[in-house]
Amino acid sequence: MYAMGGRPLTAMNIVAFPTCSLPPEVLLSILQGGQDKVREAGAVIVGGHTVDDAEPKYGLSVTGIARPDRILTNAGAKAGDLLILTKPLGTGVLATAAKADMFAEGVRAATESMAALNRYAAEAATRYSVNACTDITGFGLLGHLYELASASRVQVTVHSAALPLLPEAAAAAAMGFVPAGAYANRDYLKTVTFADAVPENIRDLCFDPQTSGGLLFSLPAAPAQELLAALHERGLAHAAIIGEVTKEGSGEIYVD
Repeated sequence: MYAMGGRPLTAMNIVAFPTCSLPPEVLLSILQGGQDKVREAGAVIVGGHTVDDAEPKYGLSVTGIARPDRILTNAGAKAGDLLILTKPLGTGVLATAAKADMFAEGVRAATESMAALNRYAAEAATRYSVNACTDITGFGLLGHLYELASASRVQVTVHSAALPLLPEAAAAAAMGFVPAGAYANRDYLKTVTFADAVPENIRDLCFDPQTSGGLLFSLPAAPAQELLAALHERGLAHAAIIGEVTKEGSGEIYVD
């Protein structure tokens, strides 16, 4: 929704819950958390579906609106654009570390990041000439950047030193807390070239599947600097320019 410049209006709860192994108070907390975020987004919950399942799952089916002349896609990036990422990377790595009760500070930061809506970044971007946008989720930064670069028929460069990372994410990746999805993402992408100097744990974080990851904007250099300042003013302190669109191509990505 936010990645396309839309505004959510309604949401429906989608719930799978093990009624025989978890108390109803857990479900109540989950639904309350969902309601709080839907309200923060300016939308309303209009119903839902529940399924008895051995594994708890929760999500929302969201409906919204967007002005036809302002819909963002991932297909408009142009040579010379700068790339802005609005949230730090590492939620997949730190969620894996949490299963081993490791890196508590990083896990807390990851939880806060995942709970943060992309609403404020999307609203800030409406004032600027964004050429392309996507959100960073299960395919990781490079997976979604490839989709953007391929759809736009361009090549891009990412500066690994500029990537915003969650606290302790690099250390957790270096210790091997890398989710299976990151390896699948790496195996899938054949158009990525890394400079020899990029450490292995940073490469892993480039492929790390994100839950509630940030938005990735592609826009000309001058408005990119203005948008970055606007994001910081809205409290998105981790927002950063991470690279640029270099020339026409077929989705090639170079990470230096």
